[in-house]
Amino acid sequence: MLDRLKTILSNSLSDPEVNIEGERVPVRIHRNNRAKRISMRADAVKREIRITMPPYTPTNVALDFVAKKREWIAARLNSVADAAPIAPGSEIAFEGEGYVIEWREEWPRSVKCAEGRLLLGGPESSVEARILRWLRAEARRVYTEEIAYYCAKANDPVPRLSLGDPRSRWGSCSSRGTISLSWRLIMAPVSVRRSVIAHEVAHIRHMNHSAQFYAWLDTLYDGNRKAADQWLKMHGTGLQRVGR
Repeated sequence: MLDRLKTILSNSLSDPEVNIEGERVPVRIHRNNRAKRISMRADAVKREIRITMPPYTPTNVALDFVAKKREWIAARLNSVADAAPIAPGSEIAFEGEGYVIEWREEWPRSVKCAEGRLLLGGPESSVEARILRWLRAEARRVYTEEIAYYCAKANDPVPRLSLGDPRSRWGSCSSRGTISLSWRLIMAPVSVRRSVIAHEVAHIRHMNHSAQFYAWLDTLYDGNRKAADQWLKMHGTGLQRVGR
């Protein structure tokens, strides 16, 4: 039965592929010395399956695991709609609210945010690039302020901010004093973004996910972190689709 469920299209040194509802989906296998069991993530944006497992686990065991989860993978890959274009007349999220993009060539090239609209002029061909650049700039400005806020609340030094576009996590905190955050969080509701930032600031004191860490996070974060986590689980893939 498992052999019928899965169709292995490549058994060479390259990543194997499986057939999910007629789509060839690559399986990226990562062996980790700290892994105690097989874990799997189906990426609806990148259209791939990622497996993390102990180094001694055979590849065919991982593929059997994928075959057993075939229906779940299909649902996950189909869980996100196609990305809406970033163009005049379309809508894009900013801090959890929808903003309509309004463009006229004679208007100033820089983006202006006003009453549910993003206004800009200049060449129509560069509207998407300039909207994305504006979102990243807003993300850096807002994140800098909110990291400083939570660090002051924690009485911890303010770390360096690294702004990026990671695929597997929304933020991280390194032991060398850097907090890394996805610029895409600027599109999420304010409470969701602040939950992630508070989470990473809490790691300055606790570089783990122990009970002490969560107790400290609940002291810092002035909101419902479980609701924020649930929002990202439900809508995070949609944020990843913007500008791709």
